[in-house]
Amino acid sequence: MDINYSSTIHLNKKALANNIAFINNLINDHTKLSAVVKGNAYGHGVEQMLPALQDLGVDHFSVFSSYEAKQAFRVLNKGNQLMIMGDIPDEDVPWIIENELEFFVYNNESLQFCLNEAKKQNRKINIHVEIETGMHRHGFEREDWQSLISILKENRDFFNFMGICTHFAGAESSANFKRIENQQDAFLEGIEIFKNENLLPKRIHTSSSAGIIAFPDWNLDMVRVGILQYGLWPSKEIQLTYQMKYDFKLDLQPVLSWHSSIMEIKTVSKREYIGYGNSYLAERDMKIASVPVGYGYGFSRSLSNTGRVLVRGRRLAVIGMVNMNMFLINVTDTDAQIGDRVTLIGKDNNQEIKVSYFGDLSDQLNYELLTRLDKSIPRSFVDKD
Repeated sequence: MDINYSSTIHLNKKALANNIAFINNLINDHTKLSAVVKGNAYGHGVEQMLPALQDLGVDHFSVFSSYEAKQAFRVLNKGNQLMIMGDIPDEDVPWIIENELEFFVYNNESLQFCLNEAKKQNRKINIHVEIETGMHRHGFEREDWQSLISILKENRDFFNFMGICTHFAGAESSANFKRIENQQDAFLEGIEIFKNENLLPKRIHTSSSAGIIAFPDWNLDMVRVGILQYGLWPSKEIQLTYQMKYDFKLDLQPVLSWHSSIMEIKTVSKREYIGYGNSYLAERDMKIASVPVGYGYGFSRSLSNTGRVLVRGRRLAVIGMVNMNMFLINVTDTDAQIGDRVTLIGKDNNQEIKVSYFGDLSDQLNYELLTRLDKSIPRSFVDKD
């Protein structure tokens, strides 16, 4: 039985291909691209995005948790690699080792637990040692480096040293430049110490989407790129930095668009309140339309009386309060009909609502907005918006 959904998310593979080419143009041939698909591939759908990225030649992927890894693993091609950058409950460690996933270690206790499990299975774990350099989130503190080195030396037969890494504390803003410069110094110190102990990782990596543009000398052996591949900038400052630094031939193209349809149309007389409460008073006789999407699906309540959508190539205003499952738009003086497509994000004729515009109106970062899109909304690749 066909299911009619209240809204759909469309994904554009040509835009994705463009963005991967954009990223590859910024890094050297020897630098591995790890495509970050955490947060349900930034709201785009990991089960849709990961196969599409693999079709484009990407073979290394990063997620945050073992829970996300299990979702991604279902659509991972044999021979391609998955890396967990964060949370791994103890009960998932056997599965990770059995399937030869790579993962970050950032304290001695979890490292020792994983090594013990590796010994039980007579296998090697694939680890990336994350060292603390000033982010103050997680990672081996400077005073723990020697004890870490001792554990690694004692267990050489039970791990593959896949990487040493850290994470910059805000590469998207020049306001953090001094802090990141200090991180770079601390990271170099750590690399030197490990090398002097004859602990040589396969890859050294620090940079995210913002980092590969703001600090290209630090692309090193691998970059962990998320938001750029989806066609969005980490910040306006990074966009300007790119435009000033590079003689660019490519620009980013958004992969995602979001659409619904008009559910109902009715007329409202002058001086009547519309929707919940009294936030919107009709100043004239009006024609309004209801759209079956609300904050329960990721259309923020803060878009009440401020949001915009596209219908028949026209930009129309959201009026009244956004509900959990519905919002209203002003279709007065239009030819809008029940069933007409409503574009929440994307293009309609010569008009466009970008993720950044949608985010600005709802006071959300690109990352935040996208990852709040309801996972139940169907996502699929289409030839055009």
